[in-house]
Amino acid sequence: MELMDNAAVARPVLAGASAPGHGFGAFVRSGATVEMKAFTGVTGDAGGYAVPREIDATIDAVLKSASPIRGIANVVRVGSAGYRKLVTTGGTPSGWAAETAARPETATPVFTELSPPMGELYANPAASQAMLDDAAFDVEEWLAGEIAAEFAKAEGAAFVGGSGVNRPKGFLTAPVAATGDATRAFGTLQYLASGAAGDFGANPQERLIDLVQSLRAPYRQGACFVMNASTCARIRKFKTGDGAFVWQPSLQAGQPATLLGYPVVEAEDMPDIAAGALAVAFGNFRMGYLVTERSETQILRDPYSNKPFVHFYATKRVGGCVSNSEAIKVMRFSVS
Repeated sequence: MELMDNAAVARPVLAGASAPGHGFGAFVRSGATVEMKAFTGVTGDAGGYAVPREIDATIDAVLKSASPIRGIANVVRVGSAGYRKLVTTGGTPSGWAAETAARPETATPVFTELSPPMGELYANPAASQAMLDDAAFDVEEWLAGEIAAEFAKAEGAAFVGGSGVNRPKGFLTAPVAATGDATRAFGTLQYLASGAAGDFGANPQERLIDLVQSLRAPYRQGACFVMNASTCARIRKFKTGDGAFVWQPSLQAGQPATLLGYPVVEAEDMPDIAAGALAVAFGNFRMGYLVTERSETQILRDPYSNKPFVHFYATKRVGGCVSNSEAIKVMRFSVS
């Protein structure tokens, strides 16, 4: 009998069965404690170490709002930081005379020199050499893309509201006056009041028409509206007296929507509607705003200065200013 029991124990256990005296059967017969183990990937020592971790090679990022001002302005590639541009602030006067009458001397044009303020954008992120060697994605390419996106965001903000100190001078930081082109000083933008402090006054669509017509006809060819998304949302709801929307959505992919027949460019760096804010601009920015850049973004890979880290030193020199103050008009949200 003892021999038979030993033989039973020695037999191979079939799948789904258990040997006598062991497992759940023994627990049922004698109340012995059952020792059960589970392999999971939740914790490392219970099987998680055996589960490979996989990282997507494409890194998703929160998109930054890059200002479109560069796309509508006049961009000039310069060879040095000392760029100068001459602008004539008046034409050559002429006169009428009889066939044999004397021709007195006429006045000559007046020149104004522009010197766009320039500054240098820089970034200097670092990554360890081990990170560069072992990462599941191309860290260097990812960093280059992040730097380019950040530079586009920073220069776009400067084109709108830059102070002009070690950076471009934004068009909204130029002086403004309510006087027309004939009497306003060169470099000063003309503003039109919205009719209410921090809001549109009565008949807001008529205020927008006045803004368009304040820009002389030669500049209206190629002009556009510039505002942020919040202001766009307000204006898109405006209707004429017969119920038609003054905003016309684009009917073709890639083409901007139009307002009073002119394209609308969304620039998130434009201010929201508030008391005294210059929240809407209209003009020919190709003729009215000048962007100067020394060269494209330069990136220097530096593995020596701070071992074991590799620095990616990126620089870009860019400047900007209003080049023709008659070509850009703004709406100020005030009573007058």
